[in-house]
Formats: sequence, structure tokens, C-alpha cells
Amino acid sequence: MADKPHASGRVAAGDASQRVGVEVLEARGVNVEVLREKLIDAIGAEFTTYYYYSILRMYLAGYEDYKEICEDARLEDRSHFELVLPRVYELGGSIPRDIRAFADRASCPDAYLPDDPSPVNVLEVLLEAERCAIRTWSEICDLTAGGKDPRTYDMASRILQEEIEHEAWFIELLSKERDGVIRPSGHFRRGEPGDAPHSKNRPFYNP
Repeated sequence: MADKPHASGRVAAGDASQRVGVEVLEARGVNVEVLREKLIDAIGAEFTTYYYYSILRMYLAGYEDYKEICEDARLEDRSHFELVLPRVYELGGSIPRDIRAFADRASCPDAYLPDDPSPVNVLEVLLEAERCAIRTWSEICDLTAGGKDPRTYDMASRILQEEIEHEAWFIELLSKERDGVIRPSGHFRRGEPGDAPHSKNRPFYNP
């Protein structure tokens, strides 16, 4: 098969214990084990953030515009988890069987409801959670850029775009609420709550 160079490779024909999708990444210099573990940590953070944002949103009582933007971020973080979860398994990994272990290894701190759940305090928690997410997905992009892992890079890049938007939203709200300063985010209402324009193709909404 000299004229068909891609018909065979290091993985033997019929071997279901190995993955060519992993082999080609390793050939490009990707440490697949490290990447896989970082992805698990990253989606652990997305999953726990979805949980904590559910609580934080409830305490933005009387601030319906804040609640709506928090809801967008909450549902989009869930979308990030759903987007990348299959990739973990494609790379030969799996998430922990125990949800407690999964939460403990999340790449970002828990976004706890503050003891004083004022709008300012809640917005500060939301802002720092988004900043941690930006750092997390930027690292994944750096590990996979330059054609080393186009599939993971595509996912991480799309998530990063939304996390950067989220940070801008919460900077705008916190600046006005706490500092009396206008720092526009350029944000306009999503088509539907949790529209996730970059990280998924079809919106979902579970009220």
C-alpha cells in the first residue's frame, strides 16, 4: 500500500485498545495524558460553576437584568461541560465516578454564595469565576494550538470566547453597581437564555 500511506500506521488493524486519534496527537508532540487531565479539571470547573451560579442567581432578587445575565452565563457553562465531555472519552479518559471527587479536582475555586449576598458581593464572585475560566481555557488553547490538536483547540477556543464575554458582562454590571463607573461590555441580550452562540449549535433552556 505504498500509494496509500494513511491506510496503516502504528495502531494495528482491528486493535480496539488503541486510538489513531490519540496516536496522531502524540506524533505532533501533544502530551495526551496531561491534556486529558487538564480537560477533566476544566469541565469539572464548568460543572460546579453551573451548580453555584444556580444559587447565586437566586440571590439577585429585585435585579432582574442581573439575574438574566447570570442565567446566560450559568447555562453556557453547562454547555461548555457538555461540549468537552465527549472529548475526554475520545482521548481515552473518563470523569470520576464520584461527583465529589470530580468537584474537588475542578480547576477553579468554588463560587460560593457570599455570607452577605448583596448584588455587589454576588457580582464579585461571578467576575472572579469567569476570570479563572479564561485562564483555564487559555491554557488549553496554548497546549493545542498550531495544528497540534485541531479538535480540542476548536472546542476550547469557542468556550474561551464566551468566557471573555462573560467577564465583560460582569465588569460592566459591577462597575456600575459598586463604583458608579460606566465600563460598557458591548453586551446585547442573547436570543434565548443560555444561547451559547459559540459553544453549541442548538439552544436549550430548562427553567
